Amino acid sequence: MDRISGLSDELLIKILLLVPTKVAVSTSILSKRWECLWMWLPKLKYGHMYCSESEWEKLQCFLDRNLPLHRAPVIESFRLELFNTRLKPENIKMWLVLALSHCLRELEIVYVSYPNRLNILPSNLFTCKSLVILKLGGRILLDVTRLVSLPSLKTLRLLKVKYFKDETLQRLLSNCPILEDLMVDLHERDTTTTKFTALVPSLQRLTLRIPDNPHIDGFMIETPALKYFKLSGNIRNYHYCSIENMPNLIEAHLDVEFPDIKSLIGSATSVKRLTLCSKTLLAEGFVFNQLEHLEVCTCPMIFSNQLVRLLKASPKLKRLDISVVNHHKPIGMDEWNQPSTVPECLLSSLQSLSWSGEYTGEPQERDIVVYILKHALHLKTATIKSYESAVPKFEMLKELSLSSRASAACRLMFD
Repeated sequence: MDRISGLSDELLIKILLLVPTKVAVSTSILSKRWECLWMWLPKLKYGHMYCSESEWEKLQCFLDRNLPLHRAPVIESFRLELFNTRLKPENIKMWLVLALSHCLRELEIVYVSYPNRLNILPSNLFTCKSLVILKLGGRILLDVTRLVSLPSLKTLRLLKVKYFKDETLQRLLSNCPILEDLMVDLHERDTTTTKFTALVPSLQRLTLRIPDNPHIDGFMIETPALKYFKLSGNIRNYHYCSIENMPNLIEAHLDVEFPDIKSLIGSATSVKRLTLCSKTLLAEGFVFNQLEHLEVCTCPMIFSNQLVRLLKASPKLKRLDISVVNHHKPIGMDEWNQPSTVPECLLSSLQSLSWSGEYTGEPQERDIVVYILKHALHLKTATIKSYESAVPKFEMLKELSLSSRASAACRLMFD
């Protein structure tokens, strides 16, 4: 007997978990000792993007025959990646029922069928007491039954799925009493959903992408325990947008076209870290008393005026990053009008400046960097990343290095 085969079943299963499920299954032909070992695997992943039609047929036959024989009492994770497949929905439902019967803890499905066959989720999915993580992506119909209870669910990802009714999502959320992490990416061609509602007392992380969809009227969010919030999308035509009660918010990423920026920013004044890209100018009067790390996108034409208002509103700011958020394309910058009074953060707290938004050396950009260098008394580092085709780096370095610096300890670096 070879040395590996002489190891305990427990150790061999741990070894098999290090390779793809398909490879683990193939070890069953090695010997009688290995024949059923893979059936004890607690983590299973099947399918991938580039399966041929014959491969899908083989996978269907394999799962139909072998999944009912799986021996692991608990399946930690079950993943299906089904792209451009003609698999029968009833077969997929059966596989999911079997996986759920093994006290399933994590389920992930990415599904794109041809032709469209959206109804693949069994009803017992929505009453699974053991499920902790649920991730659904693609052309999946989410039809939540009236009897829904997911008492252990903490993480939920819904990426471009189709909702059976307008209230489907909120019905699901209302029956996840300890849900902590929610990600929703609504489909731009979804004609069923007319509103997004998230009233989740336990939620701590929310990532929401709302497309420019004429069928969606607006959204309502009330998440008092929220600590992380990421919102992106074009919502300038929505009839109502309500974001309330986020007193514990620590980090926010806001990348939106949103006319009522006041209500959005008003919910995020407690944050310690803020990333902002908005074509609507921040109103005066807001104060971010806890903000230490600010990232501002250079793509809006109002960038420099937005930056001034944010600096004024952030008296404890320590780190300032100027960048291009989410690969946006800058469309030109407004003229820099330096503040009438130096913002408090430049005098008392700012320690780091990073311009990673492809600095070109244009006068508007140069004036902003020069102003910060001139007034930031406690600045330690200023890092500038430039275009390859921009003003030669040596010229920019020389120009900025000759500008006055309020902090003698400040190091100016080019990337």
